[in-house]
Amino acid sequence: MNTRTADEPDTRSDTAPEPLSAMRAAVARRYGTAEVVTVDEVPTPAPGSEEVLLRVEASSLNALDWHFLTGTPYLLRLVAGLRRPKRIIPGADIAGVVVAIGDAVTTLRPGDAVFTEGPGGGCAPHVAIKAAALVPVPDGVSFAAAAATPVAGLTAIQGLRTHAGVQPGERVLINGAAGGVGTFAVQIAKALGAEVTAVCSTRNVEMVRRLGADHVVDYTTDDFVDGGARFDVMLDNVGNRTPADCLSVMNSGGRYVAVSGPKKNRWIDPLPHIIRTRLRFWRADASFHQFTASMNRDDLEYLGELLASGAVIPEIERIVGLDGVADGLAEIGSGHARAKIVVTPT
Repeated sequence: MNTRTADEPDTRSDTAPEPLSAMRAAVARRYGTAEVVTVDEVPTPAPGSEEVLLRVEASSLNALDWHFLTGTPYLLRLVAGLRRPKRIIPGADIAGVVVAIGDAVTTLRPGDAVFTEGPGGGCAPHVAIKAAALVPVPDGVSFAAAAATPVAGLTAIQGLRTHAGVQPGERVLINGAAGGVGTFAVQIAKALGAEVTAVCSTRNVEMVRRLGADHVVDYTTDDFVDGGARFDVMLDNVGNRTPADCLSVMNSGGRYVAVSGPKKNRWIDPLPHIIRTRLRFWRADASFHQFTASMNRDDLEYLGELLASGAVIPEIERIVGLDGVADGLAEIGSGHARAKIVVTPT
C-alpha cells in the first residue's frame, strides 16, 4: 500500500485523556522468535521529569526489533540483557500525541503531535519518552507515515548523506531496495539528485520503479555485477556479495556503504563479512564505510521536511493491530519483508 499522507485524516487531539492504570501491549518477556510475542496487560508508564507521556497513534516494525526479540547476534545481549530482554515491548518507531509532561519539560505541551526513534515501547497505547528526542509531525503528514519513517529513514539518510556524501548527478546503487531502508533510500537518493539503480526481486520491480529508481535490476534474472555499470556510491542493505564483487562495480573515488551483512552465525554476524570487506577495500581506490544509524534530531527534522514536501512517501505494505505484531516480526526475520509494516496499538 502506498500511503499518501494528504489523503489521511488528521487525528490529533488537543485534549489530554487521563492516563490509564494498565494497558494492553505486544510483549516479549524472553528471547525467541515470533512465538514468544503475546498481547498482555502491562502498567501504563508515568513520565519522568524530563519525559512526556505519549498516546501512541502508530508505530512500525524494523529489523532492529527482530534483533532485540531474538537477542542476536548474541553480543547484543551484553547491552540488551544477558538472560532476558530489558526491552520487552517492541517498536522503536513512534508517532503520537503528548498527553502529559514531566516537571522539567518546557518545549512541549499536551496535544502536540510528535514522532521519534525511541528505545522501544511503540507497540503499546502509551509510552514515556525523553522530550528532547521528539520532533513535531509536520502539517499534512499522517501518523502512519511519521511512524514508518524514523529507523529506516535515518538509516537511509545517514548512509547516503552522512557517510556516502551523495552529490547531484552521481550514480548510486542500492542493493536491497524493496525493504524498509531500501524504499526510503531510493527516494532519498533521488531527492539528493542522484541517478539511482535499485536491486530487488521480481515481485518488487514495479514498486521500486514507482518510487523513482532510474534503473531496476531484478536479481532473480540479472546480476548487477555482470552488467558492466559502475557506480559512485553503493548502499548495501543485504551484504550478499563478496567484497571483490562490490569493489568491481565501484568507480574510482567511489564509496561503498555497508548497512548489513549475511547472518550465518548467531554469535557475531555480520562482523566477519564486514571485516573481510573492509580489508578488501583497504588499498582500493574506493572507500569502505560501515555504520550503525542513530537518532539525530537534525536528520529526523530533515526527513520530516521530505515527508511534508512529498519528496519521500513511506511505502507501507500493511497496517496491523497489536495482534499482528508477531506475524510482522516473523516476516521481517525471514529476510524478505517488503516495505514497512505499521502498527496501530489502539
